[in-house]
Amino acid sequence: MKDNENTLRRLKSIEGHVRGIERMIDEDTYCIDVIRQIQAVQAALDKVSTIILDNHLNSCLITAVRGDDPEDRERVLKEISEVFAASAKI
Repeated sequence: MKDNENTLRRLKSIEGHVRGIERMIDEDTYCIDVIRQIQAVQAALDKVSTIILDNHLNSCLITAVRGDDPEDRERVLKEISEVFAASAKI
């Protein structure tokens, strides 16, 4: 539960930053300053993604690996592989 609260708090902060970027664009703020704020949001989203992945590895993955269903194990491992493959394409 604590991890969810932390993740939600981070997402609310990111939401505020995105609104700030919208204002910056609306106010015709210097492009480099806008780009720096976008990079900060991207870094914050990367951190949230890392937190969620860590939680997944320490809960869903462990449950599947320790379970009796080999198809479930394969599915969870495939999902993780697909997530990393998709992030490499970005």
